[in-house]
Amino acid sequence: MPVCYSYVLYPLLVVLASKSKKNNSIHYNADTLPNITILMAAHNEELIIEKKIESIFSSSYPREKIQLIVGTDSCNDSTDTILAKQAKIYPELKHIVFKERQGKIRIINNLVKKSMNEILVLTDANVLFSTKTLTSLVRHFKNNSIGLVDSHMKNYGLSNSGISYPEQRYISLEVILKEAEGKLWGCMMGPFGGCFAIRKTLYKPVPEKYLVDDFHINMNILKQGSMAIHESEAIVYEDVSNHLSAEFNRKVRISAGNFQNLIHFSKMLIKHGSVSFAFLSHKVLRWLSPFFLLFSLLLSIIWLNQGTPNIIIVYGFGLVGFTVLIDFILKSLNVNLKILRYTTHFTVMNLALFIGFFKFIRGNSNGIWNRTERLQNRSSQ
Repeated sequence: MPVCYSYVLYPLLVVLASKSKKNNSIHYNADTLPNITILMAAHNEELIIEKKIESIFSSSYPREKIQLIVGTDSCNDSTDTILAKQAKIYPELKHIVFKERQGKIRIINNLVKKSMNEILVLTDANVLFSTKTLTSLVRHFKNNSIGLVDSHMKNYGLSNSGISYPEQRYISLEVILKEAEGKLWGCMMGPFGGCFAIRKTLYKPVPEKYLVDDFHINMNILKQGSMAIHESEAIVYEDVSNHLSAEFNRKVRISAGNFQNLIHFSKMLIKHGSVSFAFLSHKVLRWLSPFFLLFSLLLSIIWLNQGTPNIIIVYGFGLVGFTVLIDFILKSLNVNLKILRYTTHFTVMNLALFIGFFKFIRGNSNGIWNRTERLQNRSSQ
């Protein structure tokens, strides 16, 4: 079954095959690190923006080699005021105010043109750097075949009351798989959008109405024959979402963006060797998983009297639905069972993929996101 292959068999085989591999043996040393430009789009990030700036400039990366450009997207909180104060403390910070709402993609496309350096680090305001983040990312670019290096995201703010634990677990498994893909073939399937580094000369502007810019950038780099890898020592920190409704809406938007990218890069499913194989196995089959599951259920119902396997499948779907229902009932009573929450998370994730497909078909995206609430006082909805 394609769902089992994409979620279980493919990751297992790739991780096992990559055990003896290393990402890259060619690194810049501390004395020869290149100048870099960090690009960030921000909309109403007053709760975190100061900590973000401080995390950048408290890095072990030589401060004189850092250019930071922040584009604020029609903020109506104190983000611009905070950045103006930070720019006085850190002259390496250039703050550009966009008075009309642009969306992250338009701002990043604009900021890339203003960057002075070949190595770019694209990052989100709510993602905090460790002292080694920049050095660990950038050192790989001494190898001219490397086009993109992904960071290693760790979550904080986990709570039993929402979906943060299953979400964090899913993300951590994705990190393991992407690192394995990078080691094995140099074609990691999609960076953590909150922080990754690329070569400016490989950057292709992302279409303004696209919803998943990081995957688009990644695929364009692979398309040009450069490698994309994950760096486990480039640790960054993000507060994981704990709100089921907010996370569901975010995944619906991401799903619509996934199908945008699928159509755009459909030709890369053939004649691209390991890239085609990883793209199909890791991404495309997962994006289509709700349709495989629905088709499997319908066939099993139609052929219910044809044998035991069909009965098992139908009862299996019923058990999953019952488990999700029990989880919602218990949650309303402030009873949180992790094992049930994992089933709910997987179900909701596939439901979001299904709805996102039809959002993509309608084609009404403007490419502008409202950020998902994090730093959420650990509550749930």
